[in-house]
Amino acid sequence: MHTPASSPPPRASMLNDPKVRGLVFQVLAIATVIAIGWYLFDNTQTNLAQRGITSGFDFLDRSAGFGILQALIPYTESDTYGRVFLVGLLNTLLVAVLGIVLATMIGFIVGIARLSPNWLISRLAAIYIEIFRNIPPLLQIFFWYFAVLRAMPPPRDSHAVGDAIFLNIRGLYLPSPSAADGFWAFVTALALAILACVALARWAKARREATGQAFPLLAACIALLVVVPAAAIGLAGTPLHWSVPVLTGFNFRGGWVVIPELVALTVALSIYTAAFIAEIVRSGIQAVSHGQTEAARSLGLRPGPTLRLVILPQAMRVIIPPLTSQYLNLVKNSSLAAAIGYPDLVSVFAGTALNQTGQAIETIAITMSVYLAISLAISILMNIYNKRIALVER
Repeated sequence: MHTPASSPPPRASMLNDPKVRGLVFQVLAIATVIAIGWYLFDNTQTNLAQRGITSGFDFLDRSAGFGILQALIPYTESDTYGRVFLVGLLNTLLVAVLGIVLATMIGFIVGIARLSPNWLISRLAAIYIEIFRNIPPLLQIFFWYFAVLRAMPPPRDSHAVGDAIFLNIRGLYLPSPSAADGFWAFVTALALAILACVALARWAKARREATGQAFPLLAACIALLVVVPAAAIGLAGTPLHWSVPVLTGFNFRGGWVVIPELVALTVALSIYTAAFIAEIVRSGIQAVSHGQTEAARSLGLRPGPTLRLVILPQAMRVIIPPLTSQYLNLVKNSSLAAAIGYPDLVSVFAGTALNQTGQAIETIAITMSVYLAISLAISILMNIYNKRIALVER
């Protein structure tokens, strides 16, 4: 008896295969994005050609013809728009670096104070956080600029600290240093003292982990940083000459001047961002099990070493990711500088330079790319630091 041959199973459609279907969808999505991008590019080029606007970056080599209030590099009105871009970029980076450093210091101090057993300190920290994080940063910038700094006296009635530092409506005047004969000897001694502190810190850490005995590292480092450079000054002479601001006519001459726009922007952004960082620090510390604190106390550690050696190292893995977001927010909020006339990248390049050249697409594209690059650089550095401090399970 012959059994009929079994017929082969019907072949399933390729679209029913998840891998094939996913590949098709990805190809369609990429093609759609490319088509939309090409349409926008072609439409933009057509509109520019109809209006007689030339595109390109040749305008960067043309003379700008306007002055800038603050420049960290030499700049004159005859310099190019490319030079204007560099001046604005450096001014933006200056605000970003100063703001990140100050906001981190204030935020960690306030965040730790928020958990203080002292009722008054913890309430003052809570009031600071609730006030400054709920006021828009632009209003805080206006407050520090118009209500505080613009209310300062004229140069002839400046607030003076000794005969070297002066504060008035035109800014903060500080003595400016210049290299003297003993400058390089002082720098070498300071570098050696810093290297000695780093080596001493590693030795103290290894000693503490091996024996449990603490070493007075802070006092030793302060002594090294004071004694070694002082010895270099005694042997090679003074390292710096100071140019003190002097009132000449209606303004000061000599020294450094910190314009009020920079002070208002840095203070406002630092205080605003520090309120969020304080909450991040508080939540990170509270995320550490209370048993860690009790174990440290049972070993005889005081509150200070317990916080520094036990709590904060574990809390940092919780603090770092949201802290990175606050750093990025501070950098982006620095573009509010245009509201008070601080010559940052948005003000002098995406503002004045754009209005004079008419190259809107190019200037905005360059400005956006710069902020994107700064944000990516901060994210990469913080991710590297986060990996270095990550807890390693054994």
